[in-house]
Amino acid sequence: MTDIPDLSPLFAPFTCKTMRLRNRIVMSPMTRQFAPDGVLDGAVDDYYARRAAGGTGLIITEGTAVGHPVAHYSRNIPHFYGEAALARWRAVVAAVHGQDGAIVPQLWHTGLSRRRSASANPEVPNISASALTDEDLSAEAAAGTARASDRQRRPAEAMSKDDIDGVIAAFADSALAARDVGCDGVAIHGAHGYLLDQFFWERSNRRDDAYGGSVENRIRFAVELVAGVRAAVGPDFPILFRFSQWKSQDYAGKLADTPAALARILEPLADAGVDIFDASTRRFWLPEFDGSPLNLAGWAKKLTGKAAMTVGSIGLESPFLGGGSSATSAVTADNLGLLAQMIDRGDFDLAGVGRALIANPDWADIVQESRFADLRAYDARGHIKTLEQVGT
Repeated sequence: MTDIPDLSPLFAPFTCKTMRLRNRIVMSPMTRQFAPDGVLDGAVDDYYARRAAGGTGLIITEGTAVGHPVAHYSRNIPHFYGEAALARWRAVVAAVHGQDGAIVPQLWHTGLSRRRSASANPEVPNISASALTDEDLSAEAAAGTARASDRQRRPAEAMSKDDIDGVIAAFADSALAARDVGCDGVAIHGAHGYLLDQFFWERSNRRDDAYGGSVENRIRFAVELVAGVRAAVGPDFPILFRFSQWKSQDYAGKLADTPAALARILEPLADAGVDIFDASTRRFWLPEFDGSPLNLAGWAKKLTGKAAMTVGSIGLESPFLGGGSSATSAVTADNLGLLAQMIDRGDFDLAGVGRALIANPDWADIVQESRFADLRAYDARGHIKTLEQVGT
């Protein structure tokens, strides 16, 4: 095994407004679907608390649906609204706080990516920036090589101003609920080709009104939504915002080809109230633009002056693969050594760990103690195991 690099920058404390973290390790949001009809399974308390007990500084929950009729990805996605769902979240927050961890919910509206037949209100069409289907946005469709579908796909309905205002209100209500149940902040999902990102992306936003066309128009919905959340929660409650270049439909998709283009997207969001940008990439070590070593999170921090979190195959041997991905010995140490160097030089502030934390609830403690031989490999099949199997 190679010499163990200095990983201490990963374990320095971090503060953002009222949020105080013991280290820079964040459990990145990962969809698990452990909430039948939107209410969390009882074992979820232990699932998140085990990660906090294992040294994780901040937990960002899996995506949670806001209280809008067509927000939900499926019937097993947790709600962040309604008395029964919020009572369960209050218990989860208490369990995480009991292990000296912090927790924020990721608020989510899936737009045209909603699995309509497997979610609430299946008779109601999806909504999005424009009347498209998810398949219309694939790389194959963009290239003109997509095969004709063998079944009818119902397109989304283009959102009206009333729809936009209703979604903003739903996010604001859920953010206020997060504050009221004791969360340490709130995270907004604006990445991966879901609703807000559908407005950002030229390929999915074909509107000709105030919410389409120019970059300033395409980001208007998200800017108004962040401002609405900020007004609801007050000035001191931290707001995180996840964004990405890539889309679930097209890993090569891009919002911005230059730092200047990225600034036109992120600066208005920062002005509206974002405190921490969660920059989702597939490989954290790759520079985002030519001529600079900064990755996407690094550019978010440089352009806005706000804190930033990186994510993308942290601690994994084979990036973005399934059963072949593992977190072992020298590869992990080298991977994390680079990450620590990037934090230490101020590129970004936080590190989002995903699949490695599914395999290892105590991942942060193991890494801090340099016990790399104890790390268990991530198994893609573990992502669909029951809570009883993955929570211990």
